Amino acid sequence: MTRGDLDALFVPKGIAVVGASRNPAKLGATMARSLRGFAGHLALVNSRDETMHPSVAAATADGPVDLAVVCVPAAASAAAVAEAAAAGAGAAVVCGGGFAEAGGAGVGHQDALVAVAAETGIRLLGPNTSGFLAPHAGVTASFVPGVAQVRPGRVAVVAASGGVNHVLAFLLAEAGHGISLAVGLGNAVDVSAPDVLDHLVADPATAAVALHIESVADGPRLVAAVRRVSVERPVVALVVGRNDIGAFAASHTGALATSWRTTRAALVQAGAVVVDDERELVDAVGALSVTRARPARSAGVGVVTAQAGPGLLLLDDLRGRGVDVPELTRPTRDALATLLPPLTFQANPVDTGRPGPELGAVLHAVAADPQVDVVAAYALHEPDAVDLLAAAAQGRLDGVPVVFGVGGTGDAVVRQRRDLLAAGIAVATDPRGVAAATAALLADARARATRPDDVHRDPVPTGVRGRHDEDRAKSLLDRIGVATTPRRVCATRAEAHAALAELDGPVAAKILDPAILHKTDIGGVHLGIRDPAELDTALDALDAIGAGRYLVEAMAPAGVDLVLGARRDPVFGPVLLLGLGGTTAEALADVALRLAPVSTTEAADLPTELAGHPLLAGWRGGPVLDPVELGRIAAALGDLLVANPGLAEIEVNPLRLTGSGLVALDAVVVPREVSDAHTDQ
Repeated sequence: MTRGDLDALFVPKGIAVVGASRNPAKLGATMARSLRGFAGHLALVNSRDETMHPSVAAATADGPVDLAVVCVPAAASAAAVAEAAAAGAGAAVVCGGGFAEAGGAGVGHQDALVAVAAETGIRLLGPNTSGFLAPHAGVTASFVPGVAQVRPGRVAVVAASGGVNHVLAFLLAEAGHGISLAVGLGNAVDVSAPDVLDHLVADPATAAVALHIESVADGPRLVAAVRRVSVERPVVALVVGRNDIGAFAASHTGALATSWRTTRAALVQAGAVVVDDERELVDAVGALSVTRARPARSAGVGVVTAQAGPGLLLLDDLRGRGVDVPELTRPTRDALATLLPPLTFQANPVDTGRPGPELGAVLHAVAADPQVDVVAAYALHEPDAVDLLAAAAQGRLDGVPVVFGVGGTGDAVVRQRRDLLAAGIAVATDPRGVAAATAALLADARARATRPDDVHRDPVPTGVRGRHDEDRAKSLLDRIGVATTPRRVCATRAEAHAALAELDGPVAAKILDPAILHKTDIGGVHLGIRDPAELDTALDALDAIGAGRYLVEAMAPAGVDLVLGARRDPVFGPVLLLGLGGTTAEALADVALRLAPVSTTEAADLPTELAGHPLLAGWRGGPVLDPVELGRIAAALGDLLVANPGLAEIEVNPLRLTGSGLVALDAVVVPREVSDAHTDQ
């Protein structure tokens, strides 16, 4: 059995419940009851109960045992797993707690499990998990009541938490979706999210994957697994930890690139759709399990509503998500005018006034508009007025998915939603759900349309290491094609005055010391110096804080300040960050991230993710960003960090957008030894 094979865990021919009990209150009894529907060999193992098998080895006399479900105390779990492995079991689930999450002796109990898995090769799920569901295989290895009622389906759940695993399974069931596999990883000492994702790559029963992340042990491995799965089936991810503040870091980049932001950005870059909460996850993965939009970097949505109020809620939510709702073309509006009363709004959204027999034709006309890639519709369940299933079927157009919100309550509404799902039409229960599902279809389409470019890039310097003062850092930027302002390094006041005369214009005078990363914090930067007297005043202030050398530099024209940085994340490796810059970077925290290396095309998309993006598009007559220039600079900065393992961070802050392009006003290069020292403090 290879370490990548999880069939013994999720598709077993035989299961042994180790620690089975006749006491209904005990975990072993609950798990035995949950597994009663298993069609293969089910063996109950308890050496102290003569009605059961004394060992897993004894149980194999009656049939194969691929999977051991271990329901014994933490202290006895490692021995039970070792005994199951010796009897031929290829996988085990350790359900109980009392391991590393409990501290104390639990850490040793968990270490013992890790050792057994390493020595025997048995695949181990848990410990500290409520188990998993594999409805297609008839396996309900869970102690949560009611979970056996979750029907087989097309959505797989991979959750860090056993509890969240069941929450999502139940929410999906309520929304009309079945489950192909639902796994709670628990402490994940062996089987982790990448393992399960790799198992799902070739799973014909799975159409879409819901991924719940609390922490990441191996970032590159997770990214690679998500990328493999998302090629064939969509992955929707919910990352916990929005409000973490991250570890102390030497630069603004380190402070802004929290684990939550970095994990989300990495998953998006790998092809996943990222959502903000569990309800949105259910709407998104449910939609993607039945339909996908055509790959496209940008797409338009046609909105059709049978009631104006819900339609406005839907439109508002879509616009808040940055979704394009374009005005329909004149031929489309002419067609709609023959179907709808004249007082209804028909430009997009399309308000039918009330659902009627014409709804199917309206949906079809909107779907056929050349600017529409997805149709988002909403109607209350009014069977006497319109057959929503027939209307949706009539309105469908190849390559243009429909997301249909059906409002109402009762069994008939539940059946209506399930019938729509069975017909391949995404369904939601409210306008917000329609918006979430629609946005997910667009994000998935955009991810599949985004491919790394193969444009040749100039090689970057290698062998860069050690501390850098600002001049040395900017010289490094010069070598990768980042513009800087003219500057002079000055060891004496006389040299500083000569620099002022030579640079011919207002200058900045700065302390030049590789040990000082944030010069403005200590009064080490003086701007707008125009004459010798002002320069002497600035130099006096710099001398007072211990300046040994000065940097005299020409002032850049006014513009919009950005921060562009690359840092070596401890989990994901090199990460590139773009945000609003200057001294307000941490306060605004308006940032976009990518894993490096990144293509110039992907890097050029970074500004579009900033809330402050309008500031870069000629706001009030200001400068306009050239995304190609930004993409080239950002990609080169990421390449520079990747190519130099001795560096921890490289930051340009501010990187100013001016009328003549981007120019670096300050730069920080942090070697690994300095970064490590900051982290240890």
